[in-house]
Amino acid sequence: MSAISIRNVTKRYGRDASAVQVIHGVSAEIDSGEFIVIVGPSGCGKSTLLRMVAGLEEISGGEIAIGGKVVNDVEPADRNIAMVFQNYALYPHMSVFDNMAYGLKIRKVPAAEIAARVDKAAAILELAPYLKRRPRELSGGQRQRVAMGRAIVRQPSAFLFDEPLSNLDAKLRAQTRLEIQKLHRELGVTSLFVTHDQVEAMTLAQRMLVLNAGHIEQIGTPEDVYARPATTFVASFIGSPPMNLLTGRAQGGRFEVGGQTLTIPAAAPRDGEVILGVRPEHGGNLDGSATGWTMQVDTVEMLGAERLVYGQIGDAAFTLRIDSTLPAPRPGTNLALAPAAHHLHWFDPQTKARIE
Repeated sequence: MSAISIRNVTKRYGRDASAVQVIHGVSAEIDSGEFIVIVGPSGCGKSTLLRMVAGLEEISGGEIAIGGKVVNDVEPADRNIAMVFQNYALYPHMSVFDNMAYGLKIRKVPAAEIAARVDKAAAILELAPYLKRRPRELSGGQRQRVAMGRAIVRQPSAFLFDEPLSNLDAKLRAQTRLEIQKLHRELGVTSLFVTHDQVEAMTLAQRMLVLNAGHIEQIGTPEDVYARPATTFVASFIGSPPMNLLTGRAQGGRFEVGGQTLTIPAAAPRDGEVILGVRPEHGGNLDGSATGWTMQVDTVEMLGAERLVYGQIGDAAFTLRIDSTLPAPRPGTNLALAPAAHHLHWFDPQTKARIE
């Protein structure tokens, strides 16, 4: 039985002809103990979907079940979930202990049990030395850990995270990601995590749900989504820099794009208009031995362990990722590329779906 089941869920704002639909028949089965990341650009409906699971938004159609029980009409407080928001929402006049214990006190949990739960959560999150402090005496990362501790002590059946790291700087975000991974390993609680940051999605998810304009584009492990994107949207959204997408015409072992005819290592899955995708790191050996793939270099970006080379294949833009130990190509020069057949991705130009 799935811990959380989302079945053909829709969300509309307004009525009749003036209604605006923002979630379009989303379905997903989340297993017990699974960590699912809902990822997509701003405004795609991620937080709306999460809030419907939490009961903070009414659903317009479909069903949501938690632990096998349909919760469409169940109040948020009775769904046995805990939510961690982007804003820490801590009580400034209360200590860390009291912030973490407040929800349990409201439920009239015995004081001894409250103390035991708070102490355990504080130990997991390394907050024990700060239990007597006020939120203003903590760093941003520590405040977010208090917010997570407040959720942990409830011992919910599921955690819902709504972009909890967005207010942290880059270093704290990386550190807190590791803490969330460790937390999930220790507690094993079903978790839904919303983010627009693909790095967070790739590093945290056991499976990813890629959302675009209220539609699911793909559900899969980070490895599957990156290696076999289901649509051009997924190909361009997951990966930094994004996959190169070249629209052209295939004919056997040749592909015409941007005024240049490329020799491809294996025939395209079909002839005619197609979109060819190549990840920036899969340009192949830059030894000048390749034929037919000539990239004119425009600019080079040094990023420490790697360089990003921006240029053109014909009149089509192309980005290449190379190791920083290789000589930096000079702007205006040409590079001969040789991507391997298994690194080529093909998409339909009309539906934008992957062609197998």
